[in-house]
Amino acid sequence: MNKQAGKFAAKKWVPLLLAAALAFGLAGCGGGNAGNSGGSTPDAAGNFNKEGLPIVNEPVTLKVLTMRWGNMGDTFTQNQWLKDQETNTNVKIEWQVVSSNDWGEQKSIMLASGSLPDIILGDQTFSDSDIVNNLSYFRPLDDYIDQYMPNLKAAMEETPELKKISTFPDGKIYSLPTRLPSRPKTKNQPVINKVWLDKLGLQVPDTADDLYNVLKAFKEQDPNGNGKQDEIPYTETGLAPDFLNPFGITDINANSMLVKDGKPVFYPVSEEYKEGLKYAHKLYAEGLIDKELFTQDATMTAAKRQNADVPIVGFTNQWTPDAVFGKWSGQYVTIPPLAGPDGNRYNPGNPNGMSFNRNELLITTSCKYPEVAARWADQFYTNEASIQNFWGAIGTVIQKNDDGTYTLMDPPEGTSADAWYWEQSLRDFGPKYVSPSFEKNIVLNPEAGDGLKLEIDKMGSEYVTTPFPNVMYTAEEFQELPTLTTDIDSYVAAMRAQWVTKGGIDEEWDAYVKKLNDMGLDKLMKIRTAAYDRYMNVK
Repeated sequence: MNKQAGKFAAKKWVPLLLAAALAFGLAGCGGGNAGNSGGSTPDAAGNFNKEGLPIVNEPVTLKVLTMRWGNMGDTFTQNQWLKDQETNTNVKIEWQVVSSNDWGEQKSIMLASGSLPDIILGDQTFSDSDIVNNLSYFRPLDDYIDQYMPNLKAAMEETPELKKISTFPDGKIYSLPTRLPSRPKTKNQPVINKVWLDKLGLQVPDTADDLYNVLKAFKEQDPNGNGKQDEIPYTETGLAPDFLNPFGITDINANSMLVKDGKPVFYPVSEEYKEGLKYAHKLYAEGLIDKELFTQDATMTAAKRQNADVPIVGFTNQWTPDAVFGKWSGQYVTIPPLAGPDGNRYNPGNPNGMSFNRNELLITTSCKYPEVAARWADQFYTNEASIQNFWGAIGTVIQKNDDGTYTLMDPPEGTSADAWYWEQSLRDFGPKYVSPSFEKNIVLNPEAGDGLKLEIDKMGSEYVTTPFPNVMYTAEEFQELPTLTTDIDSYVAAMRAQWVTKGGIDEEWDAYVKKLNDMGLDKLMKIRTAAYDRYMNVK
C-alpha cells in the first residue's frame, strides 16, 4: 500500500474508531448496571425520595458529560462540595470529561449515533442549534422543575430572566440556566495608559473629541520616552464595536444588533454607525489608529500590546486594565465611558448583570431516572452550592466567616487566582444561582480578578445599555440564518474596513444599504425580530 492510500485508509478509520469508542463508553447509559450501582432501581418502591436527602436510598450512578477547554482536565471533580453531594444524595457521578481540542468531531458522532449519557453539563458542550436540531434526544424539563426542583423554581420566580433565556421556541424548557455570582453589569470599558497622560500633562479624556486630542498627543510627543515615534495610539484586531461606543453603538454578542426604543436594530445601517465610522476614518487618516488594524491577527495585536522594550499602545477597551498588557499592565487604568456627539455615554453590558446563560444542564431521553437527575441538578441552585461551583469549595478556596460573609483565599504560590478557580470548580459552566441579595455577603479583593472588575464596573454601570438578548431560534430559522449572515456580515466588514481606511462613506452609503437589502437584510431582521418577540413574551 502506498503512503497516500495509507493516509486515506487511516482517515476512513478514524471516525469509525471514534464512533465505536463512544458507543462503547456510553452504551446503556442510565440503564441496567451502568445506571444503577445498587440493588434497587429508583423506580422500586421506597427507593426514590421526592424531598429531602438522600435522593435515593440505594446508590444510583448517573453519567455526566462535560467539555473543558484545551488540557484543563478533570481536577474539578475533586471539589469537596461535589464529593459531599455523592455522599449526601446517594447519586454517584461517572464523569466523562472531554477536551475542546477534539470535541467537535466527537460531538458530531455522538449526535449522529444518538448514544448520549444521562446528563450534558455546561453551555459550551451543546449549542442552541445542536439542541434545537436534535430535540428528540432531550427531555422537556418543565414538569420536572415544577415537581422536583424547588430551588430552581424559586430562583425563576425571583429572577424572571432565568425562565426567559431557558424557554425554547416551542414554549418548553429543555436546558437549565445559570446566574453567576458577583458579575458586573459592564462588559469592556475604556482603558488608557495613565503614565503617558501624566508625562504629557494631559487630563483623562471625557469625550470622543477629547480622545482624539489625547491620541494625537500620544502619536506626536513621545510619551514612552524612547526618542522614536513608535507609539500606536489605538490598535485592535479589526475595528472593535467598542470603539464606537460614544456614538451609541454597543454590541456584547458580536451580531451587529442592538435594542433602541424597545425594538431590535441592525446598527450597521444606522446613522450613529455612519457617524462613528467617519470619526474612525478621521483618526486613521492622521495615524492615530494602527495602519495594520484590518490586516493583523490576534498574535500580532498581542505582540504590540506587550512590546518588549517600551509600551507602544495608548488606548483600548478591555474587561480589566491588566487584561492584555503583560508587564506593562501597571501603566493602564480604566476610565469612565466617553461622551459622544449627543452628549450621552454608552457602555456595553447588561443592566441585569453579565451573568446569565442557558444550556448549562440537559437531561437526555437516554436517562432512565430523570427524576433523580432533576433532583441532583436542583442541589446546585442554592447560594452556597453556586459559589462553591464557581470558585471552589468552602474550606479549600472559600472561607466562611462567623459574620455570615464569604472570603476567597489566596491561590497557591505560582498560580493565578483565575487558573486556581478553574482547577477547583466548574467555574463558568454548569447550573448555578446566586440571589442578588446574597452577593453582599461575598467579599472579593478589590485590587485583582473578579473584585477588581466589580470596582471598575462602578464607573460605567449606570451607562450600560439594554443589549439585544440571547434569543433562541427555531430549527427552520437556524437553517436560514447562516446563509444570510455569512453574506451580510462579510459585506459589512469589508465596507467598514474600506470606509475607515479610505473614507467615502457619505457617497457610498445609499448603495451600501440597498445592497444589504438585496442580500436579504429584511428577511434577517424578520427572523431576529420574531425571536426577540418570543423572548420578550415569555411569562
